[in-house]
Amino acid sequence: MFSNYGFRLFVGGCAAIFGAKLAIKLAIPLPWLLGPLFTVAFLRLLSAPISTYKPLRNIGQWIIGVTLGLYFSPDIARLVIEHWLVLVVGIVIAMALAACGTWLLCKVGNVDIRTAWFSAAIGGASEMSVLADKYGARVDLVASAHSLRVLGVVSIIPFAFDAFGLRGLEAELLLTSDVNFWELMVVAVLATVVGAIFYWRGVASAWVIGPLLGAAVLTIFEVSSTSMPIWIVNLGQLLLGWSLGDRYRQEFFKSAPRFLTAVAIYTLSAILITTTVGFLISPFSSLPQATIWLGLAPGGFAEMAITAKVLMLGVPMVTAFQVSRMTFVVLSTGWLYQRVIAPKFGL
Repeated sequence: MFSNYGFRLFVGGCAAIFGAKLAIKLAIPLPWLLGPLFTVAFLRLLSAPISTYKPLRNIGQWIIGVTLGLYFSPDIARLVIEHWLVLVVGIVIAMALAACGTWLLCKVGNVDIRTAWFSAAIGGASEMSVLADKYGARVDLVASAHSLRVLGVVSIIPFAFDAFGLRGLEAELLLTSDVNFWELMVVAVLATVVGAIFYWRGVASAWVIGPLLGAAVLTIFEVSSTSMPIWIVNLGQLLLGWSLGDRYRQEFFKSAPRFLTAVAIYTLSAILITTTVGFLISPFSSLPQATIWLGLAPGGFAEMAITAKVLMLGVPMVTAFQVSRMTFVVLSTGWLYQRVIAPKFGL
């Protein structure tokens, strides 16, 4: 019975729901994301008979993408355009961190330059793993590095922001409209079509970015003014947290402990560096410092964006930070390896 996939999926879903409810009771920030993540990860490390289903993760990403896209009113879109220079700073910092992280993972983690480069790039785990496989790096270590980085950032930042009571844009900018199910159906259709096209074309994080763009276009041009029902938003977080927690196995922390220790050091250093940079550039921008900090945070795009939503930390600006950085990193990491790193090290 314990080997039956349907049973494992059922137990995994129950564990995710239980984790969310427990996190709500304990007043943990982002309970619908962190509760399932921590609970499922803990049970996975105990070799409990649980599992997840990849399409459920895609549904969770679709929900988050649409939810974020619905925030892009014309006023908010103008706000993003006004602060393009800060977005560029975020991209530059990400690339500088990748360079420093590569050195750290080589020296402390004792891995080859290929593996270190694709592990240190602050992009999506799946996209970096594909590039690692293409260029002969250790795919298992690259995937582990990105999983640990995202886990560290998602575990630390929401608690820190919540503890210090940090908030982002003025509340009136973040007010959403009432739920209009007819408009929501139109948004859902376009979001699904764009997501499917992006997935077919191999775009990174297709089921987040595609629906986000589809919903944002309708919102910016005022074709739609609806918002997403809160229970659907919670479901999206739960599915994402469940899928993130399911990545962990007993072997995860047993394999290459020195490398994972170096990744942990890199993650903590990246958080401290982006926090410092956010503090330094804040006087030169009208954006709230909390929004800049979360936008620069070296976490996963979907996780940081949903953190912004729940803590009301300037959702569109944080989304713009994370999307611009992720897009640039995904497009440039392989190119830089071919044109700079490989020739320099004779690979």
